[in-house]
Amino acid sequence: MRDDDRLLNLPDAEFGSGVIGVCDICGTRQAVIVLSKERFKLCVIDFLNKTWIKTEKKPGVPAPLYRSDRIWYETGAVPSGRAQAIVLSPTKPIKHPVVLVTPDVYGITTTLLDAAIRFARDGYEVLIPDVFKTDGIGPGHHVAMRSGVQFRGGVAVESPRVAQLLHLYVDALGHLRGREMVDPTKTAVFGSSYGGSLALGVAAQDTRLAAVALAYPMPVRPADLPKLVSAPLLFVGGSRDRAAGKTRVQLSAVAGPRAPFEFFEVPGARHNFLARDLSGYEVGPAEAAWTRILAFLKRNLLPPPPKPPAIPPKLVAPSAAATSPPSPPSAGAPAARVPAPPVATGPTASAG
Repeated sequence: MRDDDRLLNLPDAEFGSGVIGVCDICGTRQAVIVLSKERFKLCVIDFLNKTWIKTEKKPGVPAPLYRSDRIWYETGAVPSGRAQAIVLSPTKPIKHPVVLVTPDVYGITTTLLDAAIRFARDGYEVLIPDVFKTDGIGPGHHVAMRSGVQFRGGVAVESPRVAQLLHLYVDALGHLRGREMVDPTKTAVFGSSYGGSLALGVAAQDTRLAAVALAYPMPVRPADLPKLVSAPLLFVGGSRDRAAGKTRVQLSAVAGPRAPFEFFEVPGARHNFLARDLSGYEVGPAEAAWTRILAFLKRNLLPPPPKPPAIPPKLVAPSAAATSPPSPPSAGAPAARVPAPPVATGPTASAG
């Protein structure tokens, strides 16, 4: 610690260094922390509360549940060797389970943002690859996925363009597992519509997943691809969604003890009933589906802690009267009566 209020005149004051100065938030002279190259000063309590994000807040404001950042991650799926993504990180300083959100052909939609915010608020580290801003990903991938569903019976995961998207998402999952403050053993993937088909393709390649959540996914090809999924899987779809109904038939055909699949059908719901900006959105069915998805992820990624061993019942010590030997009779006291032996009532033998 150095005693100097004029941090701007300290060229060697690095990020995170501690000095004695005046906090820019509370105005109190105390131990403060240098937070940026502009020598922004913040006291320890406000640093822990993250009030430096919005300096107009008063000291002591609780930290937000999560923060969002735009990052780059390395990938071999595109010529540039890297791709953009959005990360939502809970601020609670513990190891977080992680969820990869796989965008569909339209990029980051309101459905995916809604999902990411809900997941982050529940304590998951969430990553969404930004395919719209990724070099090498364009309209051709959109056409390849839609034409596969319309003319070939499903999204063809073996086609070059779909395989490129799967490569991009598998690399994103690897980057997500390597981030700080995450638990790589508790990983899930979520996708909706065409993104749900891509999430199914990722789950077929990755055997380390702990959960797979799909919202009205489109059919995939080959039809037996779900056989490769070994993680618990949740399918959420509407009863009026014919395309997602075909996917449910594919999943039901291979469901078994090795891959426990769950199905949640929303009566009367159509395709894209989770999208707030589309005509198929319905608030009641959407909230019911989100509740089921969050409960599914919590059950598989946030299991309850083991119960402590049962405490054995306390042994009651026997009373003194029960353990002490009987005392001899006192002088003059009548002797205790001894019961007479039973008298034989049957025939007796005659004397010799």
